[in-house]
Amino acid sequence: MMWLGYGLAILVAIFLVLSTWRQMDHRADQAAWNMLSGTSEDEFQVFDHEMIRDLPEPAQRYFTYTIAKGTVLHRVVQIEMNGEMGLGTIDAPNYKPMKATQILAPPYGLVWKLKSGAISGSDGATPETSWTRFWLFNFIPVVRAGSADQRRSAFGRVVAEASFWAPASLLPNKFVKWEALSNDSARAIVAYGEFTQAVDIEVDEEGAPKRVIIQRWSNENPEKEFREQPFGGELSQFQNFAGYRLPTRVTGGNHIGTDAYFPFFKANVTSISFPLSR
Repeated sequence: MMWLGYGLAILVAIFLVLSTWRQMDHRADQAAWNMLSGTSEDEFQVFDHEMIRDLPEPAQRYFTYTIAKGTVLHRVVQIEMNGEMGLGTIDAPNYKPMKATQILAPPYGLVWKLKSGAISGSDGATPETSWTRFWLFNFIPVVRAGSADQRRSAFGRVVAEASFWAPASLLPNKFVKWEALSNDSARAIVAYGEFTQAVDIEVDEEGAPKRVIIQRWSNENPEKEFREQPFGGELSQFQNFAGYRLPTRVTGGNHIGTDAYFPFFKANVTSISFPLSR
């Protein structure tokens, strides 16, 4: 009976440790979320075509499509979504239903909080750090990651998603410059802190961004080595949100444009809001 009591005490201690650890993750996510929600500068400027007159024509078309003239320039965006996550490979995708909420504050960072079946947790980045923290049954830690390589990779994601969910953040400013690529594509180059990331935006005749591609720092390859490789997605089902035309269907993944492309991320946006507009 004594050993049974010891065993029970050990189980209780493990439960308390894991529960406390999970709550610490929740608090860290919320602290980062709160910090990012306050990073917007000049939040109550409004969009005017004079802001983009010196940009390449495809970039001008992109901005006039995504931001209506006179719209308040919100550079921090909150997104709610559902859809599917591919947890497998290109040959066996193993798509699972998912729901997520996100704050995106380019170039400073993001917090993405996911629930997919028994898996829950978050990806995130701030100016000081980045992380991946996922749990099984909201109790057992299954993925814990955070490194200089991951932080560089996370910055790539911030810039890529800025191009379709936070276009105001890519207006000419101290962090952003633009280059022409073709009649229907332009490149935004974002430099912040120690990182520089380019995103190529392909637009249609109206200026809707239909496809975005970055060279992302990633180890999602057979060699599991960090290197730059294509990452991006396809955008569709644009809707109006307080003066912005933004995609509500996003499909993307690693190695876009190659035979190894695996669209592991398939999201349907259910809500887009702007924290400082409330």
